[in-house]
Amino acid sequence: MQHRIVVLGAGYSGAIAAGRLARRLHREDVAITLVNAEPDFVERIRMHQLATGQDLRARPFAEMFAGTGVELRLARVTAVDADRRTVTTVDAGEATEVLEYDTLVYALGSAWNDQGVPGTAGHAHQIATRPGALRLRERLAALPAGEPVLVVGGGLTGLEAVTEIAEARPDLAVSLAARGALGDWLSAKGRRHLRKVLDGLGVTVHEHTAVTAVAADRVTTAEGGTIPAAVTVWTTGFAVHPIARASTLEVTGSGRIVVDGTMRSVSHPDVYAVGDAALATGPGDKPLRMSCASGAPMAWQAADALAARLTGGKLPKVPLRYYNQCISLGRGQGLIQYVTADDRAVRAALTGRTAALYKELVCKGAAWAVANPTLALPTRTRRTLPKPAPATERTATPA
Repeated sequence: MQHRIVVLGAGYSGAIAAGRLARRLHREDVAITLVNAEPDFVERIRMHQLATGQDLRARPFAEMFAGTGVELRLARVTAVDADRRTVTTVDAGEATEVLEYDTLVYALGSAWNDQGVPGTAGHAHQIATRPGALRLRERLAALPAGEPVLVVGGGLTGLEAVTEIAEARPDLAVSLAARGALGDWLSAKGRRHLRKVLDGLGVTVHEHTAVTAVAADRVTTAEGGTIPAAVTVWTTGFAVHPIARASTLEVTGSGRIVVDGTMRSVSHPDVYAVGDAALATGPGDKPLRMSCASGAPMAWQAADALAARLTGGKLPKVPLRYYNQCISLGRGQGLIQYVTADDRAVRAALTGRTAALYKELVCKGAAWAVANPTLALPTRTRRTLPKPAPATERTATPA
């Protein structure tokens, strides 16, 4: 009797977890089902490139998981019943299916967060998804020279978006609105380089500026002023998929699933959560930020812990920590800010063309890890499950 593992979501975390589990466990012992709405992997950390007209390599899941034993289901997840151990999905033809599982890996990730600001949903663009990036791509391509483009949000996504747009369309009036000081979390060296690059690209920076409303041709600020914007790009953070909140899983106020150090739900031991959907803690009990840098190690941890529990192996005790923050500033410039284990900037930073190449290697490495999910571990780590219990005792199967 196979142990049924269902993985929800095939972003960086979900795809890596599914592939790692396939490598860790024998396919005659487990049935791994990966549920995702799209047939191709989305390189989310490159959506700012897609939005500015660059074409990204297609990475079909059917090719990635060919021969691995991972079964791909193309469908949207509409409900999770963590008490009955079922997942409800709807495919492109609107057919509904209920999947039963013994262990669930929840990796539905996040989408953009409009923060409830009036007008954002109707007038702003987002690059948290491929459809959003493609809509922005079409809008920017049709924009005449001289038109104002405003990126709202001074975090990593906002900085990458504004520099990419300014570099690709130097004929536009590109600006950035940041709630705080520009790059205020970076080291002094990092801040100097960031400002130098933005100045060189002709980006106007509105610091200490909170946007309170978005219209078709402008935004309104907390001070009552306005900033012209034929296109507004909203990058003020992410919101998790609402399905977890609607389940009986223990979640935070923002809807993230609360997990322990092995990425196991604290309320439902047969559920693991990884990536943006989970609230995990790192050094100093500080919550890990929503990012690819957090999601991949979380997936490794969850897959290794689940495999260990199923086979009676040793649980992983690898601490989740940060080493740097990688920021692309267009195609020719970058910023690698080195950080402490709990993600605080230190003095050291790598800048310029070398940093851009470093960031490109990071992006390619992340995509490679997803595109080659079963090559990350040597064959000798594959383990066999103990003899299954009789069907009447199935609920006692370790997860």
